Amino acid sequence: MEAARWGRVTTPRTLLSRALSVPLILGFTVFLPLIVAVQTGDGRRDAAFWLQLLLTMYAGVRLSAMILTSRRKLLQGSFWLFVYMAMGVAPLAQAVLGRVPTPVVGPRSDLTLAIGLVLLGCTAFDVGVLLARHRPAVRASSARREAARPVMAHRRRLQLLTVLAFGCSAVFILKLGGPAVFFSSRQEIIAGIQEAGVSNGDGQAGQAFLRGFGTVPALLALLLYTRWLITSKYARRKVSVIVTWAALCGLNLVVNNPISNPRYWFLTVMFALLFTVFPVSAAMYRVALSMAVVVALLVFPFADRFRYDEKNYKPVETTSFLEPMALKDYDQIGMFANTITFSESGPGHFYGRQLAGSVFFAVPRSVWPGKPRDTGVMVGQWMGTVNTNLSSPIWAELWIDFGPLGMGAGLLGMGYAAARVDRRYAKRATRRAPPGSLISVVVPLVAGYSFILLRGPLLQASGRVAIAALCLALVATYRTDKATTLR
Repeated sequence: MEAARWGRVTTPRTLLSRALSVPLILGFTVFLPLIVAVQTGDGRRDAAFWLQLLLTMYAGVRLSAMILTSRRKLLQGSFWLFVYMAMGVAPLAQAVLGRVPTPVVGPRSDLTLAIGLVLLGCTAFDVGVLLARHRPAVRASSARREAARPVMAHRRRLQLLTVLAFGCSAVFILKLGGPAVFFSSRQEIIAGIQEAGVSNGDGQAGQAFLRGFGTVPALLALLLYTRWLITSKYARRKVSVIVTWAALCGLNLVVNNPISNPRYWFLTVMFALLFTVFPVSAAMYRVALSMAVVVALLVFPFADRFRYDEKNYKPVETTSFLEPMALKDYDQIGMFANTITFSESGPGHFYGRQLAGSVFFAVPRSVWPGKPRDTGVMVGQWMGTVNTNLSSPIWAELWIDFGPLGMGAGLLGMGYAAARVDRRYAKRATRRAPPGSLISVVVPLVAGYSFILLRGPLLQASGRVAIAALCLALVATYRTDKATTLR
């Protein structure tokens, strides 16, 4: 009675959230960073180390807030999950051990500057989120019109997308020599693409189009059919819908499996499917973000088992849980520091040139001889590394083009956009949302793919973004009559 009179209703779920909040926040913010920090190693305890510890704790606080929020914030949650692991815990382990997966060639001051800029960018992201709460007033009629006309999936066009998906994936499979190669290793996939003659010289546009059209339409069609089956009794009674969905599952098992695809792309597939299957489950959202930290710590560093064939695979032999994070793919902080050193060695900032290369990724180098290379490849070649398949986090991409102010403005804009989209998704992705609601599929897909965008380089990530945008434009409609929308 007392709680009801004051407008407070305490439910079992609320009590559970309160009980879990303290150990979750302490675990991500204090215990895990300190457990890593107190390990023995050859790293220096200087300004770079303490800044890295501060960044890890800051990201831990923000990730905990995303997990415990009353609304599902997929884009913001994905951002802070990436920052916490790839820019926080893993670089902290590297700082403790004094070992890195990619050499940091510049002075220690460049590494310190890189960590400080990452922290600055995270703060700018949060400022953008705060600004999104204070939206300009919109007339009521405009708001009602916007709410009444959500973007939907057109039924006939979805069937066309499905046909396109099977056709493009069939070409992809046949070009590489059949389905068996997709269950061997990624090294075999790359060799098959080169033998198919679509990856010649320095140009990667042919490879990007082949892999993009071979995987993206199949995934989008599966997500839309999955959403349709979950939310519609009519679809579950239609044999044709069930058969098509099953066929799409088999197709994705071939072209989008974890054996033949990079780990970050398979992470995109799993995130998109998970939040499409459970669009309104707050519990699943919290479990997904929490378990993702465990997976990133214990599974992800060893998940390159299928990158190489049996002859070239070298398993990691370690007695410390820190070493896999120090020796594997978490090179984002180090590559940001290398990008700063590269810029200061002469080239300076590019003032949008790298971004232009990402936007116009489809233009072949034969037409555009001066087309920019991937930022990671460019810096790697300058460093003289044999393997130039290096990351270039969004902080480095923005910094090398526009400097610290442009980087801050870019991440502020990202925070603003993420908060706006998350708010709209929370309002529209409900149990009463129509089966054809595109936002219920697009936002989980973007949340998963954001790991690739944040890791970079942007030029490598642009191909699938453009192909997904084309596929969505194909099926999108504002019409809500029974003849066109899913029901």
